[in-house]
Amino acid sequence: MVVDADALNLLAASPRYAENWVLTPHPGEAAKLLSVSTAKIEQDRFSAVKELQKRYGGVVVLKGAGTIVYDGLDTFVIHAGNPGMASGGMGDVLTGVIASALSQIRFPSKAATFGTFIHSFAADNASQAGERGLLASDLLPWLGKNIKQMQC
Repeated sequence: MVVDADALNLLAASPRYAENWVLTPHPGEAAKLLSVSTAKIEQDRFSAVKELQKRYGGVVVLKGAGTIVYDGLDTFVIHAGNPGMASGGMGDVLTGVIASALSQIRFPSKAATFGTFIHSFAADNASQAGERGLLASDLLPWLGKNIKQMQC
């Protein structure tokens, strides 16, 4: 299960721990989940993602510049993506890509890392015409192309 957006707000209001989910907060949502300021999250993103995973379980994808994926043991930093991704719907596309990966990849940590990378790499491809005005739908043609390239 992938938990994002309003589901993260509900989780912050009624905290619980589970191993069978992938949480995908941006720094503001992470701050709400940990009852701290967004500035505190951004001050030490590695500590924040570890605390989120410790408190809520599963795999945590802390979105932002250098998105971090942490499963309680391993930490992965996604070195793809760009500022144009800070637009409405990008998180929804990420949730869909991770959910799709979860249906095909046995290990949630690998599915979350793969999905996050493919999403960010597609955004980099889509931003070739410029980051300003990048829409979530601009990623769609690139997602399939990138997955096919990685299978070769």
